[in-house]
Amino acid sequence: MNSDEYLLADGFDEALIGSAEIGEETVAVYDYDKIINILIERDEMDPEDAKEYADFNIKGAYVGPKTPIFMSPITKKSN
Repeated sequence: MNSDEYLLADGFDEALIGSAEIGEETVAVYDYDKIINILIERDEMDPEDAKEYADFNIKGAYVGPKTPIFMSPITKKSN
């Protein structure tokens, strides 16, 4: 993945998991849960503050058509 082709979230390289095609754009994809963990560990935030910060300042920031996307895994419940 060539970082010149993507908009990246500064300071969250460990949470970068790949890229995705959105229409005609290719965007960076981050693991949202890893971002929360980085904020908790690196910035010593409590989990609630980390989630609030990430939701507003990271996930909620639109910076144009190449804005990164943030995913959370879906856990399948067994029957």
